[in-house]
Amino acid sequence: MYKKNLSERDICTKFITPALEKAGWDMQMQVLEEVSFTDGKIYVRGKFTARGKRKRADYILYYKPNIPVAIIEAKDNNHSVRSGIQQALDYSKILDIPCVFSSNGDGFLFHDRTATDNDIETELSLDDFPTPEELWERYKKFKGIETPAAEKIASQEYFFDGTNRKPRYYQQIAINRTVEAIGRGQNRILLVMATGTGKTYTAFQIAYRLWKAGAKKRILFLADRTALINQTRKGDFKHFKGIMTIIKKKVVIGKDGSDELVSTKKKGIDSSDKAFEIFLGLYQGLSNNEPAVEDAYKDFSPDFFDLVIIDECHRGSAKDDSNWREILTYFRNATHIGLTATPKETDEASNSEYFGEPVYSYSLRQGIDDGFLAPYRVIRIGLNVDAEGWRPEQGKTDKYGNAIEDRIYNRSDFDRKLVIDERTDTVAQKLTEFLKGYDRFAKTIVFCVDIDHAERMRSALARYNPDLVAQNHKYVMQITGDNDEGKRELDNFINPEEKYPVIATTSELMTTGVDAQTCKVIVLDANINSTTKFKQIIGRGTRINEEYGKSYFTILDFRNATDQFARPDFDGDPIRIKPVTEETTLDGIVDEEETNNEPIIDTETGEEIEMGRPQIRHPEPGKSGSIINEPRPKIYVNGVDVAALITRELHFDQHGKPITTSLKDHTKEIIKGQYASLDDFLSKWHATDRKEAIIAELQEQGVMVEALYEAVDKQVDLFDLICHVAFDQPPLTRKDRANNVKKRNYFTKYGEQTRRVLETLLDKYADEGIENIESMEVLQVKPLSDFGSTIEIVNGIFGSRAKYMAAVKDLETELYKVA
Repeated sequence: MYKKNLSERDICTKFITPALEKAGWDMQMQVLEEVSFTDGKIYVRGKFTARGKRKRADYILYYKPNIPVAIIEAKDNNHSVRSGIQQALDYSKILDIPCVFSSNGDGFLFHDRTATDNDIETELSLDDFPTPEELWERYKKFKGIETPAAEKIASQEYFFDGTNRKPRYYQQIAINRTVEAIGRGQNRILLVMATGTGKTYTAFQIAYRLWKAGAKKRILFLADRTALINQTRKGDFKHFKGIMTIIKKKVVIGKDGSDELVSTKKKGIDSSDKAFEIFLGLYQGLSNNEPAVEDAYKDFSPDFFDLVIIDECHRGSAKDDSNWREILTYFRNATHIGLTATPKETDEASNSEYFGEPVYSYSLRQGIDDGFLAPYRVIRIGLNVDAEGWRPEQGKTDKYGNAIEDRIYNRSDFDRKLVIDERTDTVAQKLTEFLKGYDRFAKTIVFCVDIDHAERMRSALARYNPDLVAQNHKYVMQITGDNDEGKRELDNFINPEEKYPVIATTSELMTTGVDAQTCKVIVLDANINSTTKFKQIIGRGTRINEEYGKSYFTILDFRNATDQFARPDFDGDPIRIKPVTEETTLDGIVDEEETNNEPIIDTETGEEIEMGRPQIRHPEPGKSGSIINEPRPKIYVNGVDVAALITRELHFDQHGKPITTSLKDHTKEIIKGQYASLDDFLSKWHATDRKEAIIAELQEQGVMVEALYEAVDKQVDLFDLICHVAFDQPPLTRKDRANNVKKRNYFTKYGEQTRRVLETLLDKYADEGIENIESMEVLQVKPLSDFGSTIEIVNGIFGSRAKYMAAVKDLETELYKVA
């Protein structure tokens, strides 16, 4: 009976830990207890947020700090030795761990994921727990590590800088799978990790382990944005300082009279750079558009690099006919690792054809569910001209007096072919209204159709925010590839410590390579048909920075771009659809939207120039109009009635898919899946000590409690909310329930002081709900704190903690008695 009275933690301390020590496990270096490996999903409740439960393993066993080989789930002795095995198996699959154990203190049930015969599950005594070497052998079998060279690479430890930072569980899996694949001889590797999940940090740890193990001595990190190279050099790769350099572009330094090239040089670099071991290269710096200038990468022999890491591999060297692609072909004997959040799979382009299937994928939805990425709210604002289209009335001319073609213009035309001034103003007005009701200093990115649109949007937002623009003209800035003033402010925009700029209008420049940790609002006023581009844009808001109050972000969608969320390939591994050919490519052709609106990249700096200026028709005397020498004509009109028809918040289920039925019907379906009848729900409600647990359970199933409050009545209790929505019961407000308790003279059985405390708790319930009175912290808040300290109330007035909790429980029972 002694064991039956022990808690789960006592079972761990008295039985499981001694068994591990006896088997030779180092409790300081190889064993972690009560390991939380997720942060807990963030739930958005109006303007407030709350964290869900973290996933926690009782024990994780490591052969080395980077190699988790086993997981143990513990239960108290009132459970069987097998009772924890299913939970442990779920965690082992998430964590990529081969050896799984369950224990209740009597022994262990061992599930061996490497086994293929009847020995897949065996019972072990406390004295028979496997040694570290035994589980390392099983790990090697699980991972296909068969040679001493592969074992040396796989067992090489991480870089540790003396801080508390170490790879998150998914980063650890990505790193391990990559180095293990290289140890097995795989030379083309693809890692798919959502924006904001630390791809560059993961790449650094991969590079460090391979370099430290001597498997890869010279490493090239390739990117196609200057910002990405600079972030890499100053950020995660800074620990390579002293052995790292940036390859610079070759430039012409002179020509003779016949225009023949005299000589070339590299900017600030010479042949001695070959003594370095880590090289950062911008595609534009390695290749040239001038036939007379030799490409910089050809200064290196084809076998110079052992490893090439390609950042954002869905673009850059994507095109088959690009001279950037030639860089990868030139260094084809090296191992190539592709990093991307958005692998491209179309009928003409395939990441998987070049790299193979991803060795690991970690999606946006996984990141949000684990609490590592910020969740999002989506507010759609429908404009009348977008929904109905706009047709010019007879005789309507543009702003310059030119006749306008008589046809219906729709959302795909606006700001690309036809500009309606009032439409731009309405978007700026609605965004300003939102920020005034939310936070006027919330970092905001407005994605526009092109540079011209971004310019006009900046002006419109300045007009609608004159007070803040007067305080600082950088309150709203145009940050586009052609605007030097705006580009200089990009670092300030993404710096959490800098207040200005607050609002950035852009088109292409900020879609990628912008680590905007505190971006709280993303505005979509561009037609986005490419899932790849949409993912990249959404990724600007997914980073969390709770120190600066960033735990979720809001998407204001003016163009129905968030329809992309409903695409089956939005948040999972894309299905390869390109026909298999003898030739392999990275990406082939870009998506349709990107083809129509493809940014221009400066071959010198890697900056995005974006789309050119629009062609504007200016009137000339005696003529209907003339065209200046600019690309793409645009028509500019005003005097159009533009208004917002509808503003509504989209809701998403627990799998991140948009809810297509009504919120009420969706909720009813979930609740009835949990409780078959009203009686089932009432039994659970009355039996549960803390009603907050029911709220958490429903949220995990996908019920948006706060959204239902908004839809029904904020003054309705959760109990009545559920009964009304799921079981069609007439709801009572919290004040109705509180008054019913008072009418029944329920408090007469208590002494005066006890009665006064309970009456105050009842008033607190009427104002704020059942969750608040269940927490003893409520006793520290006025007016309850007027009765004394928590200890004085609990022990002095009620007599003990047990008596206080019993009184609160009775109060709850009385509140719901009529049910």
